[in-house]
Amino acid sequence: MILLTMLLSVYILAVNFYAFRWLRGQRDEADMGNRPQNEGDGKLLLISAMGGAIAIFVSMLVLHYRMDSMLLMLVLPLLCVVNIYCFYLGYRGIFVFW
Repeated sequence: MILLTMLLSVYILAVNFYAFRWLRGQRDEADMGNRPQNEGDGKLLLISAMGGAIAIFVSMLVLHYRMDSMLLMLVLPLLCVVNIYCFYLGYRGIFVFW
């Protein structure tokens, strides 16, 4: 059971780290002019659905990037709640069998 807990924790940390790096890279490319600012919403939403919604939402607030995107500002808080609930169920399910 400890292995399952460690795997779930590593997955959560890895997805959130990747989400932060992706958003920061997207912001840097938009600042250099290599990419339009509103390109890549689909990938951000996919990473958010995989468990990185918290990192993307907090990064958006801290970096002041993509704050004008109404889709992201409405969907990301909802995905944060869903992610937290799924993580809760994952940890609770691991400890139910233990």
